[in-house]
Amino acid sequence: MVRQFMIFWLGSLVPKRFMCKIGKTPAVKISVFAPFARQVELETAGERLALAPGPRGHWAAESTHLAHGADYRLFLDGKGPFPDPRSPWQPEGPFGPSRAVDHARFSWSDAGFRAPPLAAGVLYELHTGTFTAEGTFDAAIERLPHLAALGVTHIELLPVAEAAGARGWGYDGVDLFAPHHAYGGPDALKRFVDASHRAGLAVVLDVVYNHLGPSGNVLAGFGPYFTGAYQTPWGAAVNLDGRGSDEVRRFLCDNALMWLRDYHMDGLRLDAVHCFQEHSAVRFLEQLAGEVHALERLTGKSYGLIAESDYNDPRMVRPLDAGGSGMDAQWSDDFHHALHAALTGETAGFYADYGGLAPLAKTLEDVFFHDGGYSEFRQKSHGRPAGDTPRGRFVAFLQNHDQTGNRPGGERIAALVGPARAKIGAAILLASPFLPMLFQGEEWGARTPFHYFTDHDAGLGRAIRDGRRDELRHFGWPTWETPDPQSPATFAASRLDWREAESPAGQDMLAWHRALIALRRGVGPGGGRAQVRFDDAAGWLVLRNGNLAVAANLGRAAATVPLPAGAWAQALAAGGVAHGRGGAQAVDLEPDAVARDTETVRLGPDAVAVFQLRNP
Repeated sequence: MVRQFMIFWLGSLVPKRFMCKIGKTPAVKISVFAPFARQVELETAGERLALAPGPRGHWAAESTHLAHGADYRLFLDGKGPFPDPRSPWQPEGPFGPSRAVDHARFSWSDAGFRAPPLAAGVLYELHTGTFTAEGTFDAAIERLPHLAALGVTHIELLPVAEAAGARGWGYDGVDLFAPHHAYGGPDALKRFVDASHRAGLAVVLDVVYNHLGPSGNVLAGFGPYFTGAYQTPWGAAVNLDGRGSDEVRRFLCDNALMWLRDYHMDGLRLDAVHCFQEHSAVRFLEQLAGEVHALERLTGKSYGLIAESDYNDPRMVRPLDAGGSGMDAQWSDDFHHALHAALTGETAGFYADYGGLAPLAKTLEDVFFHDGGYSEFRQKSHGRPAGDTPRGRFVAFLQNHDQTGNRPGGERIAALVGPARAKIGAAILLASPFLPMLFQGEEWGARTPFHYFTDHDAGLGRAIRDGRRDELRHFGWPTWETPDPQSPATFAASRLDWREAESPAGQDMLAWHRALIALRRGVGPGGGRAQVRFDDAAGWLVLRNGNLAVAANLGRAAATVPLPAGAWAQALAAGGVAHGRGGAQAVDLEPDAVARDTETVRLGPDAVAVFQLRNP
């Protein structure tokens, strides 16, 4: 009997399925990169097997005991046990045994699914542990009809790699090839992706390659995965340009390709790429983009790569052949900061650079507020002009896990400014030329907070607690409002309360978001340079993006707001809205009313109207 099986692969886009014939029992070849070791042993089924040394620090062996579901451990120079650095499954967490996975065993039903282009999409950021009461992949499947009805196109999953404990955001992963056991493990993740595709939803996975978590990370004992040449906010940097960095890059690229190929992900969001420290002729992001493009040619699918970058550099999303990094999109924090500051009036920390309507107008038109000018917060010049870079390559958001969870109380926008201003923010976001993203629960104005939460041992937990309070103090926020990240109650409070979505207020906000998304998809997001007019003193702003326009009043008094040239039909409205050439009618129009031959719109405080160009 000859059987094909794969635990992991090295240096190839297509899995190497090792075949050996030993009587009637199939053997599986395992390979481990461990150049620091003088001896590497595999323990499985109560037996220890010595691996043979190979070139460039690789060790390999064949075993007949590594069928799907078999547990195994590694020993280095007699010390251990350790998990496999490329373990596909850690059913007992990072300190337990690794478990073999045959990805070919899963029965997929999504052969005909193709993800829509990112530029035409609407993203939805989802944290598996707090999205449902159960906090699992399988439980999240039950809520997919809600997301399909909302109109979003892509689910962006926060990181799911195995990490210490059962509670966390996902950015402390240590077993990068293993979906978290607390969420359900490998097959549960595949069921989630398969069900998402059946519901017409693409799935983008957030991956973390700039650091590993502080608990359960054993890579440093295997090889040169880290370097002391650079530092990151989390400690030593991942080795992308030093001795042995070829194998480290191979490790990371293979991980990315695994998610796309074996878990049918439609794209990846790369965390904090500005923390990749390297001096290389071919940067890591370029290598990764090139290998993903090669996988596209093999599978016939398109995959989206989204970078979280603090550089404000449009070269991040330029194609490789144009000298760029080859990313398909990048996050735009400037848009969030400008919109948040305009809605809330906050000026602490990095919000000090924003405030008023001028920064919001600039980000809507030019993408970056900091595009080469001076930042008071950074105390230096920052950024580069986006120029004519397509606006659909920039991810915009009013909320996300960072901007909500890093507040002292984890407050969401609806809790900070109320439903009227939250509707204004949603209208500007979803009518913008950018790739919009919602954060879970935002669509119904969720009042449940999203805190920072962890599940580490007591000593590490204490250090994290103290460090977080120092960060908040540095930002200028009070620390007494900050719940203990280690407390299970902090995690429990962050779970969505789906009953809110059924309340009158929740239904109203949900209908607003559904209508905005439907309008965006029906009319088209534009994608070119937006046009903005505003009056900072009066507090009104008008955004035109192609065939869509938004008029909003953030002032304290009613305002007569000029509309862009053209014949506009009112599609949606919230708050006191009236129309006319003089803008003087004292009548509120229903959201589906049509404003004909209107040059102005009269908006009450915190009112907003969305228009569609008739006969464009």
